[in-house]
Amino acid sequence: MSKHEVGYDYDRYRKLLAEATDDAKRLELIDLMIKEGARDRLEAQRTSDRVAMTAVTVAKILGPGGRRDQFRGD
Repeated sequence: MSKHEVGYDYDRYRKLLAEATDDAKRLELIDLMIKEGARDRLEAQRTSDRVAMTAVTVAKILGPGGRRDQFRGD
């Protein structure tokens, strides 16, 4: 992962890794990273769902042809 990616706290994970001097601490770090990764994916899915619902709502309001129907010369 890139150091600058949103949601990935490189410095924090680096510090936690340095502190993980035994198997128990390393397993805790792995568990934490898995949980936080799952949380980030869930939030991304929720955002995607909201965007999709907004698009559907706008499409319903505008109708099948959108506002283009108002400008036809028929």
